Amino acid sequence: MSALHVQQARRLLAYVEKGFSPAVFASSFGAEDMVVLDLIARDGLGISTFTLDTGRLPRETHALIAKVRAAYGIDVAVFQPWPESVDAYVAEYGIDGFYDGIEPRKACCAVRKVEPLRRALAGKKAWITGLRREQADSRVSVQAEERDEAHRLWKFNPLVDWTEAQVWDYLRENRVPWNALHDRGYPSIGCEPCTRAVKPGEHARAGRWWWEQDGAKKECGLHVIPIREVA
Repeated sequence: MSALHVQQARRLLAYVEKGFSPAVFASSFGAEDMVVLDLIARDGLGISTFTLDTGRLPRETHALIAKVRAAYGIDVAVFQPWPESVDAYVAEYGIDGFYDGIEPRKACCAVRKVEPLRRALAGKKAWITGLRREQADSRVSVQAEERDEAHRLWKFNPLVDWTEAQVWDYLRENRVPWNALHDRGYPSIGCEPCTRAVKPGEHARAGRWWWEQDGAKKECGLHVIPIREVA
C-alpha cells in the first residue's frame, strides 16, 4: 500500500473538516467507501456519515452497516425514498420496471437515490465520496476537489487516483471490514435487483444494470460529471 496515497487522502479529509464544515461522507459501503470511512474514524474527524437506503439493498449491505456501527461506534444517518414517490413509480412502471429500459431505470434511481441525496446534502458545505477515476470511463475526469453545481456545494474524492489493488491492500492491512458480496464476485454493489457478479475478464461495473445495451452511461444520477474544479 502506498503510504503517500494514504497521507494525501488524510490531508484532504483534514482540509475538508477544517474548511468546509458541516461536511458529510456519502457511503454505499463498497470497498472504496470503507477505506474513506476508516480514514475518517482513525483520525477522529468531525465528518458525519450517511447512506441511502433505497429499499432494495442486499442484506449483505445492511449487515455491513450494522457491523460498522458496532465496530466504529459511529452513527450512520439513513435517508430513504418518500413512500408516495415509490408508490407512484410502481403504479407507472411496475415494481421491477427498471428492466424495461434506460428511462424507467433512471426514473427509479431518481426516486430511490437522487431525491434522498438532495435531502442528505441540504445545509452542508461539502460532501465526500469514494469515487476513483479507474472505476469507469464516465469517471476518468473526476478530480480530488470539485464544485458540485447540481447541489451547490463542494465535493471531495480522496481516493480519486487510487487503484483497485491499493484499495484492497489498505482494507487487508488495516483489517477493515467489507461487504461479503465482494468475495462472491461483486466488485461494484448497488441495489440487489440491479447488481450481479461479474464474469472473468469483465469490467468491474459490468454487473451494474447489466441488461442495458453496450455504450449506455451506467450512472444513477448521483454524480454529475464533469464538474468544475476548485479554484
